[in-house]
Amino acid sequence: MHISLENVTVRFPIYDAKQRSFKRAVMAAATGGQFVGKSGHTVVEALHDINLEIAEGDRIALLGDNGAGKTTLLRVLAGVYHPDEGSVRVQGRVTSLLDSMLGMDLESTGYENMYLRGLFLGLKAKQIAALADEIAEFSELGDFLNVPVRTYSSGMTLRLAFSISTIIKPEVLLMDEWMSVGDEHFKHKAEQRLEQFISDAGILVIATHDSGLADRLATRRVTMAHGRIAAVE
Repeated sequence: MHISLENVTVRFPIYDAKQRSFKRAVMAAATGGQFVGKSGHTVVEALHDINLEIAEGDRIALLGDNGAGKTTLLRVLAGVYHPDEGSVRVQGRVTSLLDSMLGMDLESTGYENMYLRGLFLGLKAKQIAALADEIAEFSELGDFLNVPVRTYSSGMTLRLAFSISTIIKPEVLLMDEWMSVGDEHFKHKAEQRLEQFISDAGILVIATHDSGLADRLATRRVTMAHGRIAAVE
């Protein structure tokens, strides 16, 4: 398992920006990137010239203020965004907890969503079938797994998503902040499962504002500012 980023730059075009001065201000605050003028539109440079090597066993904490580029970098590693310049090479199956609901359908049942989310995570149907009972038991949703997810409370939906997302042994694990799920009873066992899930990962990259969490989990801290790497410790 290995991750290599060489001179990675990501830009987002904003068309008709001159007529949207308020939107420009909001985007500047949200992305922390630099505005670059182009003919007919403006470009936000969300990441600039990122170079980073991550090897098996590394636990990387991405630190920085809101808009520093942490989430954008995670999305590049997940393959959601492709760099405008530079290259990204990821060896190993990526498990992304950036959006635990991604791949789920509110009109489908809990059991059907096990397959939908499982397929999104790269599992085959036979693998999901073999894991379905374990997912059901951990989620504690019982007969609710036979009805559409739209009938669930938000807490029940998160419990199902968490139970599915953490069922496999990850190779490259991407997280945007620490996950906290459910009531006190479920939260306790979810914390234990998440600790084991992270421990099993070959590589962990987590974005966080919690320096204490970074101290506990990380082998290296990468501090970002305005789309650039400001420091590596």
